Amino acid sequence: MPKEKAYKRVLLKLSGEALQGRQEYGIDPQVVESIAAQLKEVKAKGVELAVVIGGGNIFRGMEASSRGMERAAADYMGMLATVINGMALQDALERKGVFTRVLTAIGMQAVAEPYIRRRALRHLEKGRIVILAGGTGNPYFTTDTTAALRAIELGADVILKATKVDGIYSDDPKKVKDAKRFNRLRYMDVLKKKLKVMDATAISLCMDNNLPIIVFDLLKDGNIERAVSGQNIGTVVTN
Repeated sequence: MPKEKAYKRVLLKLSGEALQGRQEYGIDPQVVESIAAQLKEVKAKGVELAVVIGGGNIFRGMEASSRGMERAAADYMGMLATVINGMALQDALERKGVFTRVLTAIGMQAVAEPYIRRRALRHLEKGRIVILAGGTGNPYFTTDTTAALRAIELGADVILKATKVDGIYSDDPKKVKDAKRFNRLRYMDVLKKKLKVMDATAISLCMDNNLPIIVFDLLKDGNIERAVSGQNIGTVVTN
């Protein structure tokens, strides 16, 4: 039998695209409800849970920059999109009776608390799910880097990277039929092979701090709980 609650404090990285479901844009309420239900089950096991959320379902800063928009402005717009997603997830969680706080690296006190490390730790200790929005608060950094940074700051045991595929592949499995799936990888393997899991800054941060990453399929119901409890799913990246 797998060991229950293998990790005590977890940082879950959710892409913005995960919230749009099969839509081409925006937030699918059914998907958000499903994610909230999974998080409630994980929380019920006593796991301290922080969530870093992206904004790609609403606005992608790098894509806008590649089309001529000034990079810093585009990135700030992307950060604002993450706050919208964070509020949507908070609403779904609190309607299920789960105490939640949205903390953002960009000051907007009418809708969210400012990110302060000690405050975030206190919320976790009190059993609240902490949603970390607004990226790092600085342009030129991805939400993957945010996830690595916040996980280290908050003393998380692992980063759970929830995606639309069941692990890390040598190529895009949707485009390359014979793409190889990896069960375990080292950080250096990810960097050398240039595998598109997280950006190089995020991987380097995790490597320097020996923080494991588990990449798994969010779309399979119950996978978040399986990952937290130490079951063998997805791809594990460690030293």
